[in-house]
Amino acid sequence: MSHDLDTEKQPSFEEEMEELETIVEQLENGDVALEEAIHLFQKGMKLSKSCHDKLKAVEEKIDQMIDEEGEIMPFTIQEEE
Repeated sequence: MSHDLDTEKQPSFEEEMEELETIVEQLENGDVALEEAIHLFQKGMKLSKSCHDKLKAVEEKIDQMIDEEGEIMPFTIQEEE
């Protein structure tokens, strides 16, 4: 059976955050062996980066808006004087 990497489901932001929280709890409890703690820490750092990247992508989408002609333009808030 072959897997097409492009069609594999990527975990959602929420799924990654839940896994990251589980890892943090395990590390905070302190009852994991050193090698396991290092593995969990590395996995947590990867999850943290992935969540950060997803948040950054959403932030960039929010910073843009589509004008009446369908063009994407930066979103700015105009303050009242």
